[in-house]
Amino acid sequence: MQTHALNAIRNRPEDTSTPAAPGAEFIRPHDYLRMPDGMLAHWRFGRGPEVVLIHGWPLHAATFRRIVPKLAERFTLHLFDLPGTGHTLDWAGHIDLESHAKTIRSAIDQLGLSRYALLSHDSGGAVARLVAAVDLRLRGLILSGTEIPGHRPPLVREYSLLAKIPGSGALIRAAMRRPSIRRSSIGFGGCFRDPSFLEGDFGDLFVRPFLESKRVYEMQMRLVRDIDFAVIDRLTEAHARIRAPVLCIWGSDDPFFPVPKARQMLKQFGGSTEFIEIPGAKLFVHEDHPDAFAAEASAFLSRCTWQ
Repeated sequence: MQTHALNAIRNRPEDTSTPAAPGAEFIRPHDYLRMPDGMLAHWRFGRGPEVVLIHGWPLHAATFRRIVPKLAERFTLHLFDLPGTGHTLDWAGHIDLESHAKTIRSAIDQLGLSRYALLSHDSGGAVARLVAAVDLRLRGLILSGTEIPGHRPPLVREYSLLAKIPGSGALIRAAMRRPSIRRSSIGFGGCFRDPSFLEGDFGDLFVRPFLESKRVYEMQMRLVRDIDFAVIDRLTEAHARIRAPVLCIWGSDDPFFPVPKARQMLKQFGGSTEFIEIPGAKLFVHEDHPDAFAAEASAFLSRCTWQ
């Protein structure tokens, strides 16, 4: 099964004399899970209690490449490329938050997980909460930089409107090829403390495929084009049903999901909650602050009741 999303890494000549590039372990999935609408790419790392990681938009599973080594020392990690991304690019079904939640629930069932925790980022956090609200097997939930009921990030709303305009894709991709635009507030400027992060392995794995492949762009934009803010607002109902402990790991300077609103959201959950701010971080905390993120996540997961 061919995917466009990792071509920048895949096409590099092998050099066994140097360490593998970050994300090299995601060049191909460990296996695929058969779903009604396609084949879901799956990776498994480590040993210990089971943790399912759910990525956000416009990313795929390799976004967790920097925290996987640390967490895999104590936990069994399951990662997926959500439908329409990475190695799950070909997908015949709907691509929206509720459909993603249904897919993840099916994957957890197929894997036979009797108890597990969820670690999620961005739109993956909305998916995780939809999963968590209806599953008593959940032992803990980690959220990072994710949707807040009643909150409308201006840039997300604008991208959703643009994605509905015929022919807008080519214009957006042409504009984003300019480094100054990519690093600005209408690009990835709100994601990282250091905008130069975009020109490293993150650029190879996520930015270049998004800009250079029409297919990757179109599939990624399906999620934001069809985003239903009513589903996000109804997360308040899901929060009340989640009894497992919840940890929020947030960038103190996140411009998309402000810390004060995120803290207020914690009052909606039915169980215990914790909130950790990473100083100076923005939206993609796990990307440019992986050590701090992994340390907080590992400590929380170790405190969860797995029996």
